[in-house]
Amino acid sequence: MAATVKKSSSDGEWTVVLPSKGRHGRRRKPKPKVQEEEEEEKPWISDDLEIDPQRQARLNKKMEISMNKIETSEFYTSFLNQLKSPEVSEQFRLVLASETQLQMVMYGIGSIESYESPRLQLSIAILMKREFDWVGDIEVFDPVLSATESSVLESLGCTVLSVNEQARREALKPTLFFMPHCEANLYSNLLQANWRFDRLSRIALFGNSFQMYEEQVTLDPEVVRATKRIVAARGIASEFAIETVSDEFFAAFHDSSWHFFSAGVDSELPLLVSEGF
Repeated sequence: MAATVKKSSSDGEWTVVLPSKGRHGRRRKPKPKVQEEEEEEKPWISDDLEIDPQRQARLNKKMEISMNKIETSEFYTSFLNQLKSPEVSEQFRLVLASETQLQMVMYGIGSIESYESPRLQLSIAILMKREFDWVGDIEVFDPVLSATESSVLESLGCTVLSVNEQARREALKPTLFFMPHCEANLYSNLLQANWRFDRLSRIALFGNSFQMYEEQVTLDPEVVRATKRIVAARGIASEFAIETVSDEFFAAFHDSSWHFFSAGVDSELPLLVSEGF
């Protein structure tokens, strides 16, 4: 039976070992997590079908707090400065090409009602749309979303998808895929669906560091299978790491990067013809 696509741990985040209270404590990077791949896109209906007005009001308040926390933080200032820097803004310009906006697609956001990290991740996506006129409509999907959460997302200007695309969306137009802390299989699915230069060049991807995957690939066949295309894409990817700045944003954004894909003079996409690739 295929597993549902969700975050790596019950709280919507990768498993992380936080530092001790001592000054010299160090965080351990999480190893790539793997889940069984679902092969087909399927219509989706939330298990929680009723909108609860009290829960809705509480969640609206939580989102307001999260957005204010992000917007007034040193982390957000650093985040915006990176996006506005010449090297990163040029990458977005190349993805846009002749278009004026990037559609944003968010996969695997997790439960925004239950956990702060998904709220912070959603907050920064919404703030990006408010800050930059080149960020277009936001579409969101996660199979854990309740009807109440979906209603709040819609009130924030997002569209909740009715089909579980398994991250297999073809980039037929410039698209910003916002996928913080998703499973490796979802990144692999996205790359597989767009494994040609004309599509990859239309993608800006915010998600787990591909460099980290390359560094942490093991001899475990499942991990190798899930990360093979990610590692192959490293050869044509420009990666810009996110600085979390302070501990309060570490859980939501650690080991996250912007990724852009472009072809050099001698670039070729590897022919991944093995089973499952």
